[in-house]
Amino acid sequence: MRTARGHRVNTCVPKDLRSKATTLTTSDGVHLSALVLGDGPDGVLLDHEQGYSICSFVDIGRQLAKRGYHVVIPEYRNHGASQKTAVNEHIDRDARAGLAELRRVGAKRVFLAGASCGGTTAAVAGVDTPLRVTGLLMMSSPARCIGADAVAAVRKLSVPTLLVVSPGDMEGAVEKQVREVYAASVSRKKELVIDKSGFHGTDMIRRAGASGVTLQDRVIQFVVDSYAAAR
Repeated sequence: MRTARGHRVNTCVPKDLRSKATTLTTSDGVHLSALVLGDGPDGVLLDHEQGYSICSFVDIGRQLAKRGYHVVIPEYRNHGASQKTAVNEHIDRDARAGLAELRRVGAKRVFLAGASCGGTTAAVAGVDTPLRVTGLLMMSSPARCIGADAVAAVRKLSVPTLLVVSPGDMEGAVEKQVREVYAASVSRKKELVIDKSGFHGTDMIRRAGASGVTLQDRVIQFVVDSYAAAR
């Protein structure tokens, strides 16, 4: 659907947040739907999984905005209300468009976060952003995804890093890749959380009941702690 300002937005977005929708344009000219929540100089980028939607991170984004963070959630090309393209490549440019929007609206620093390939691209985009990076969250994120290399990225990101994965995800294949990223990370404060839910990405929060609530609280606290350590 379109908002009153003419921006396309996924109908999964709650009605009270649809006015927060905007349109981003990537470096290769693709138009993305995105939500901009909160305000201020401390930003958070939330990149969803391939095959999911912008609403994967809406609940966390809302909570972070209430805590005073400036949150941007882009919806990837070929997903939801964003532009459809013939080839689903260069998705790291979608993450970079999210970072550019944060900078445009006044953020000076950014916490990078994403699930599955969204975490991979968030890390890659964070390497060369002019914003000061304060931390990194990757949930079920592969070492490499559609040309984006998280292993190379975390060798350059020394910020606090939280990696989360369920051992049952794809019969252990995802855990193997997450452990590869963890081993490559140069962060002095890195954590690997093994989630027992069996779910993938944000489903570890959204579909796992009480353990999902606990994990969401941990994720939000990690953002808060990472910013506190950066002051």
